[in-house]
Amino acid sequence: MRKALPILAALLLAIPFACTRPQSAPVGGVEVELRNPILPGFHPDPSVVAVGADYYLINSSFHYFPGVPVYHSRDLQNWEQIGNVLDRPSQLPLEKSNASLGIYAPTIRYHEGTFYMITTNVGGGGNFMVTATDPAGPWSEPLWLQQGGIDPSLYFEDGKCYMVSNPDATITLCEIDPATGATLSPGKALWRGTGGRYPEGPHIYKHDGWYYLLISEGGTELAHKLTVARSRHIYGPYEANPANPIFTHCSLAAQDSNIQGTGHADFFQAADGSWWTVFLAYRRYGGDFHHLGRETFLAPVTWENGWPVINGNQPVAERMTVRLPDVPAQPQPAPVHEDFSVIGPAWMHIQHPIAENYAVRDGILTLTGNGDGFDWGGWHPTALLRRQESAECRFGTRVALQGDGEAGLAIYQSHNGHIEFFVRREKGRSQAVVRVRLHSILHEQAAVPLPKAEARLEVQAHGEHYDFLLNGREITRVDTKLVSTEMAGGFTGVTVGPYCRLGKAAFQGFDYEEE
Repeated sequence: MRKALPILAALLLAIPFACTRPQSAPVGGVEVELRNPILPGFHPDPSVVAVGADYYLINSSFHYFPGVPVYHSRDLQNWEQIGNVLDRPSQLPLEKSNASLGIYAPTIRYHEGTFYMITTNVGGGGNFMVTATDPAGPWSEPLWLQQGGIDPSLYFEDGKCYMVSNPDATITLCEIDPATGATLSPGKALWRGTGGRYPEGPHIYKHDGWYYLLISEGGTELAHKLTVARSRHIYGPYEANPANPIFTHCSLAAQDSNIQGTGHADFFQAADGSWWTVFLAYRRYGGDFHHLGRETFLAPVTWENGWPVINGNQPVAERMTVRLPDVPAQPQPAPVHEDFSVIGPAWMHIQHPIAENYAVRDGILTLTGNGDGFDWGGWHPTALLRRQESAECRFGTRVALQGDGEAGLAIYQSHNGHIEFFVRREKGRSQAVVRVRLHSILHEQAAVPLPKAEARLEVQAHGEHYDFLLNGREITRVDTKLVSTEMAGGFTGVTVGPYCRLGKAAFQGFDYEEE
C-alpha cells in the first residue's frame, strides 16, 4: 500500500534554504545595483506581502509537493526560503497532476495578525484559502471557495474581505467570510481587460482614494503584459488606463532583451513608503528557448497622473540601479552541499512521495524505486528535486546501487521532457547511461561500462548545453533546448536531483554550485 510521506513533510521544514545573489553595493537608502531575477529558476506567479520591515514572497508550484514556497527578506535583494505553505497531502490533492496542473498563482496577504494564502488547485478542487499566524507555518487545512476562475486574490477593507478571480475570462469580485470561506455576495463583473487573451492574475490596491485593478493579459508567453484600471468604488465601474499596457517586453524597446514574457505582477509598499512590483519573466538561451522556467523579478513603481508607472516606463534589465529601503543587507550563502542529515524545504517531489521509498541515515540518502519514472504514467517517481537557478552551474552526487536497478541524477522539466544520468545494473553488468526523453522520442545518448554499480555523477550546465561527467570524465553533451518549455511544454522549469526508478540505491551527498 502506498503511503504519502509525512517524510518528508516534517523533514522538509527542517532547514531554511537561502536563494540569494551577491550585490555590487551595500543597501542603506542609497542607490544600489539590483541583480534580477531576485528569485532565479522556477519561481513563477510571485506575490508579496509587507509586514513592517519584513517581506514575504510566495510562488506557484504546480504538481510539486510540498507546494507554494515561502521566502523572507528584509532588503528585497536577498531571499531565504523559510518553508512551504502546503506541506501536508490533506492540503494538496495532486493525483495525476502534471506540469500544467496543480497549484496556480497564489496570493499572500496579511490582516489583523493572520496571514492568508489563496490559490487554485487546477484539476484538484479549484479555489481555496489557508491561514497561518506565522508564514513559516503551520498553515491551516483548506477552505474551499465557491467563486471559480483561476488566480484568486484577496483585498481587506472596513471589516470586509473581498475575493477577485476570473471566471469566464471576466475579472469578478465577491465578498467572502475569511473565517469560513463562505460567499457573502454574488459575483460582480468588473473588467475584461483591454482585449488581450487570458485576462488573469487580478489584484486590487487602493491609492489616493482610487481602487486599482491590476491584471495580466496576452498569455504567459512573449505577448505577456500588465494592464490596469481604476475606480472610486470597489465594485466599479472601472476605467482603463489610456497608457495600457503599463508594462511589457513584447515591444520595440525590449525586442532584443534576454528577458521576455514579463507579466503576472503584484504591487506592494515598502517600509519606507516606496512602491515596488514583483513579476514573472523568463530568460532566453539559444534563441527563443527557456528551460529555467518563469522567474521572479523586481522593479520600482511610481505614481504619475493618478496611474502606476513601472520602472519609469523602461524595460527591465538583469542589472538595474535602484534605491532600496534603508535596511542592512542580509548575509550571502555558501554553495549548497546537502549531506542528507536532514532534508530542507527547497527539496520537492513530483506529486506525493511514497514514505517507505525514502530513508536518511548517517548522512546517506537511500531511495527505493517503485518502477515509476518521469514519463507519463509515472505519477510517483522516487526522487528529490530542487530548482536549477542558474544556466551556469554544476551539480552532482555519488550513487551506489544495492543489487540490480537504475538510479542517478534527474534533469526534469515535464513528463514530456527530461534527462536522466544514471547507473544501471542488469544481470551482473553495470553501466553509466545518459537518457533523453522528448515527447515520443526516447534516446540513450551514452552507455559506458562500469566495473561496479557505483559512480560519481556530475552535470555541468553551460547555458545552451549540459555536460555529463562520469567519475570526473566528460562522456557526452545534451542541448538544453530539449528540456525547454518551448519543446517539452508545461508551466514549470528545470528541477534537478537524485532519483531511483528500480531497485535500491544509496546517495552520498549532493552538491550544487553556480559558476
